[in-house]
Amino acid sequence: MVTRAPYCSPRGLAAVATLLALAAVGCSEAAEVVDDAKDGAKKAARQRSVFSLDVGDCYNPNGKAEGEAYLVEVVPCDEAHQGEVVSEFAFEGGAGYPGDEKIVGIADERCAAEAQKYAPDTWALPAGVGPSHYTPTRESWATGDRTVSCTYTSEKGTFKGSLNTAESFEPDQLTFLKGSNAVYETLWAHQPVTDDVEAALKDYKAQAKAVAAALGSHVEELDGIEGAEVGELRATLTKAAGQWGKAANAPDADVFYVAYDQAFTLIDPNRTVPARKELGLATTVPAEDAQVWAP
Repeated sequence: MVTRAPYCSPRGLAAVATLLALAAVGCSEAAEVVDDAKDGAKKAARQRSVFSLDVGDCYNPNGKAEGEAYLVEVVPCDEAHQGEVVSEFAFEGGAGYPGDEKIVGIADERCAAEAQKYAPDTWALPAGVGPSHYTPTRESWATGDRTVSCTYTSEKGTFKGSLNTAESFEPDQLTFLKGSNAVYETLWAHQPVTDDVEAALKDYKAQAKAVAAALGSHVEELDGIEGAEVGELRATLTKAAGQWGKAANAPDADVFYVAYDQAFTLIDPNRTVPARKELGLATTVPAEDAQVWAP
């Protein structure tokens, strides 16, 4: 009997190794070398400058998602990826660099709004995915860079598929989501930096005033949507708006505490679940919100 070594085709190996390498490794190891080389070549071919990203591009950062970046790997959205570009805008006017704080502040505000236009039902987002952005640095600003790329980015891990769902909603669904998103965005955008309510009572009252206004608009828009559960939610949010208004006009901290406690409880996102179900929207409260309102 003649025993032969398994056949191993050298095709394709020339790009990564000479045929001499096959003498030192088995066929399976050689195949791994080829596969690794193919993966490396594919990744290299997909490299794009962050300055050339387009809305709808799905990508993987090179290295950490935070910090300065110049290149990313753009991939088909049906492959696992960490980020997706949802919008872009350019800073206007002024030759001088506005400073990191101003740049990031404007990007945070505008990108949060743009992200919700791209994927209106934030409850339907994959776990850990939230708004982020690529902004000009002082150095790139000096070369004429003024563009901010707004993204949805996974904090940990990856997700598959595009998050662009804006065209999949009915008018009533979009009306509900726009108002609901505005209420919670207003709440956190005006959250005072300290939890010492008495020391920052003025700031807490300003927050209450802003939330009361957002709720008022939301309640008014809900009036045009049919459905028993939507009607129940509208009644609850009307009470909530009243309590936030009382908190905003509280003469002292004691009165504020009573109104604020009731106001905060009445906008518990769990209370919106029946109306969301009635409207055909996602009904699982995001983990971050669930923790805030946990008993």
